[in-house]
Amino acid sequence: MTTIVTWLREAITREIQLRDAKARLSAVVDDAVCGEPAIITRHGKREAVIVSFAEWERLSQVPSFGHLLMSAPLAPDDPPARNKAPLRDAGF
Repeated sequence: MTTIVTWLREAITREIQLRDAKARLSAVVDDAVCGEPAIITRHGKREAVIVSFAEWERLSQVPSFGHLLMSAPLAPDDPPARNKAPLRDAGF
């Protein structure tokens, strides 16, 4: 999920102050539906992101890396054999 959040943060270049977003909420929502998300700020601090519902659904359905690994179609002989040689001396 971190990668998606990072991508989303980089994709959004428009920041709107909360009072301006309240005054033109309908237009902010229309822009989000058209693919232009916005970051809402309060006192200069980023507080929320407005995205379309379709985009939110898409982003919330991304599986975790653990789920992807667990669902991988691996056969018992797929992973390589473990090297059982003793560890080398690191010299510390």
